[in-house]
Amino acid sequence: MTDKDSSIHAGHRERLRERFLQEGLDGFSQHEVLELLLTFVIPQKDVNPLAHTLIDHFGSLSGVLDADQNDLMQISGVGPKTASFLCLIPSLLGRYVKSAMGDRPLLETPALAKRYAASLFFGVHDERFYIVCLDKQSRAIYTRLLHQGTVDEVPVYPRTVAQIAIRHHACGVLLIHNHPGGIAQPSQADYEATTAVIQALSPLHIGVVDHLIFSGSEVYSMTEHSETGGESSVSYVMRSSNVPGRRGTLKEEDEGLLFLSAVTR
Repeated sequence: MTDKDSSIHAGHRERLRERFLQEGLDGFSQHEVLELLLTFVIPQKDVNPLAHTLIDHFGSLSGVLDADQNDLMQISGVGPKTASFLCLIPSLLGRYVKSAMGDRPLLETPALAKRYAASLFFGVHDERFYIVCLDKQSRAIYTRLLHQGTVDEVPVYPRTVAQIAIRHHACGVLLIHNHPGGIAQPSQADYEATTAVIQALSPLHIGVVDHLIFSGSEVYSMTEHSETGGESSVSYVMRSSNVPGRRGTLKEEDEGLLFLSAVTR
């Protein structure tokens, strides 16, 4: 690269950064956003061609940022440092969302719970199962990654859930897991796991608020899909009579247990 070429690329980088500072990212194309990011990790090189190559290969900016580190490194020009940087961004966004919601976010509606829960899966490629402990005001007081498994299996141990809930003085719990590469619909195993947790917590007077299942941008709420007499929205302090689903249902004796009766205002 000649000194003239280096000067041209340096000037282009500065123009990109100045444009972002003045206008934000709204006017940027996908490859321009990626190009801007790459300037911070690849010095003294025209990264425009690489940005185009990555977008073309993974289909979109989100596809690039959601890609696995090893897959990114299969692209010529992407080394371990660049791949790690790109993988860091989704996780950073997740931490930003959690931070913006505060140390004890209020999760009194499905919308609030989904927003908080979604932040746990930014940049995640394997299946994970979380428990969120709630106090009597429906605030999250403790979040724990229970299990991290393969892309299609995560074991759930109700006894562990009960121990965590008791240890942190929870009045209710929110169950969350993901289906990487699948669909945001509960399997029969998901219903059975939910039933087992409900049965373990019920004698302790600890309610299960919801079981949220994520897949990409989709999310399934067991509470929202319960029979609520035609209500258009569900409060997390309302009783849900049952939890139907396309692939299975809770047993009849457990249908009335998916609610937060222990949470009182």
